[in-house]
Amino acid sequence: MKRNLFTYILSLMLIASSISAVAQKIERPQPKIWLGVSGAVNSNIYTGTTQTLNSTIKAPAAFHEGFGLTPYGSLLIEYRLTPVIGFMLNMGYDNRGGSFTGTVSPCNCPEDLLTTLSYATVEPSIRITPFKSGLYFYVGGAYSYNINKSFTYTFDVDPEAQFNSVQGEFSDINQSVISGLVGVGYDIPLSAKTSANQVSLSPFFSYHPYFGQHPRSIESWSLSTARAGIAVKFGKTQPVTFEPTVHKAPVVPAEIVAVPDVKFSVFSPNNFPAERRVRETFPLRNYVFFDLGSTEIPGRYVLLEKNQVADFKETQLEVFTPKNLSGRSDREMIAYYNILNILGDRMSKNPSSKIELVGSSENIQQEGRIMAESVKKYLVDVFGIDPSRITTIGNTRPDIPSQQLGATLELGLLGQDDRRVSIGSNSPELLMEFQSGEAAPLKPVEINVVQEAPIDSYVSINVAGGDEAFSSWKLEMTDDDGKVQNFGPFNQEQVSIPGKSILGKRAEGNYKITLIGTTKSGNTVKKETQKHLVLWTPATEEQGMRYSVIYEFNDSKSLKLYEKYLTEVVSPKIPKNANVIVHGHTDVIGDQASNQSLSLARANDAKGILEAELMRKGRTDVKFEIYGFGEDKSVAPFGNKLPEERFYNRTVIIDIIPQ
Repeated sequence: MKRNLFTYILSLMLIASSISAVAQKIERPQPKIWLGVSGAVNSNIYTGTTQTLNSTIKAPAAFHEGFGLTPYGSLLIEYRLTPVIGFMLNMGYDNRGGSFTGTVSPCNCPEDLLTTLSYATVEPSIRITPFKSGLYFYVGGAYSYNINKSFTYTFDVDPEAQFNSVQGEFSDINQSVISGLVGVGYDIPLSAKTSANQVSLSPFFSYHPYFGQHPRSIESWSLSTARAGIAVKFGKTQPVTFEPTVHKAPVVPAEIVAVPDVKFSVFSPNNFPAERRVRETFPLRNYVFFDLGSTEIPGRYVLLEKNQVADFKETQLEVFTPKNLSGRSDREMIAYYNILNILGDRMSKNPSSKIELVGSSENIQQEGRIMAESVKKYLVDVFGIDPSRITTIGNTRPDIPSQQLGATLELGLLGQDDRRVSIGSNSPELLMEFQSGEAAPLKPVEINVVQEAPIDSYVSINVAGGDEAFSSWKLEMTDDDGKVQNFGPFNQEQVSIPGKSILGKRAEGNYKITLIGTTKSGNTVKKETQKHLVLWTPATEEQGMRYSVIYEFNDSKSLKLYEKYLTEVVSPKIPKNANVIVHGHTDVIGDQASNQSLSLARANDAKGILEAELMRKGRTDVKFEIYGFGEDKSVAPFGNKLPEERFYNRTVIIDIIPQ
């Protein structure tokens, strides 16, 4: 019975944890204090001996074992001191009733004993959350105060007569009982992380051993309980915003010196209202990443049951979502985490296609082969792909590794990047246009998105020569009311700030923008300008297109791979007088300044290919905007915690906006 209950509650937590996370803009920190209620079912197990029920009733034969399913309910308080350690307090009603296994007295007369034993209980415990998921463990104690000690004793003194029942109360009941407990639970958020009011649903399972749980001061009756239930928790938190510090008066630098050869300019777009709908051609990286120490496909990838295959459609990927969406662009990650289903669907529709799976493990080749076999087994078992169409190989390093020989920095992240299964094919129906061979990318997917506050709506700050003149610089922005906001410090020459971070809820406003730079010799310089800022707001519909160029750790090879794609697929899609926005990004591996330069170089390379192709066709009507954001987290397409996200951040994104 205990094993069945444990299996049931773990299944409940696994099913509930697949609820999709809500797409995030600005996540709030989790509340430290949670209030809630819980309800559960107790599985009570009786052992020991019970015979003298009270001063007037003693059963001819002793009762030894028993069982009961009874309710439990509580009010709860949680205090989470850190994301890992916290404290829990449950106060409620705890029914430990049940029925003893029937016995037979010396006169061959059957006996039964039923009790409704119950307590008011207080259960303090320590909560431990060792992982970044909602899984947590707890251990603690329980103080229980008896509120019901009644019983019903049924016996038959005459085999030919009917049973007789006697109701009463146990004598010698311990009014107070002190015991212990251990448990496990899973917090499932029901509200967006941007919401001030947080709601969480938490299935839980706990075990209360018989230590200390002796209801009576006589005989040896003891009980243990397995409890399975659900708690609903409520918390309130404050947002983490990009709201700068407000000062009553500007900070006066200690020393003002002559301005070095720095050109300071601020560009604020007109930001005419436009809700930009983008048809995005999203590339599929032909990798499945595995967790360190595991050869199983990670749970963040969407894995279907066989009966779901008929309902799977590449154009409706949002129906099949990962358990835990991560990063800033959830829709794109839904596409990527369906890579195995997209591959299985395409292979089913193209029965002559074949693939090669190359597993790479830092340990041994055999482990890499097992990883590849895990992917093959899924495609064969779920999509019914003929095993002869899939070849598996094991390696210790991928063909294009992130961890170069002799590397000494950030080896943990690089090791995660290289633990993967690469999908190769020579079948054109699976591959990107104009590509062939086992290293060719898979055919991209098309998704429709609504882009809010596009990058070209941001306020751009340009400090030409600032990287040589300053060790760092910051901005003071003063509005018409004298409110001063600080941004920075920065060390790159170009910075883009969302208009909403400056204007807040205001539609527009006039600002005095002051550059305060700290020279490499420690002196301070200032430059000022005036600017009228307008907040970007959606209103009318505008159709655009988006394409991405994905880079391996070897950036030059990737550009050559995509050159024909840019000239023959992307450039013909650029309409007359269009605006083409090219912005480059990197992951967080490597030096920040180097990543900044690398992202801008990538963006300029992609722009150069498109511009040259347009000029070859006699076109000079297209306006290009180039941005290099490096590893800037505020505008990165994805997060950087998982290798999938880091690989997709090594990108140049091309937005084609009609006139």
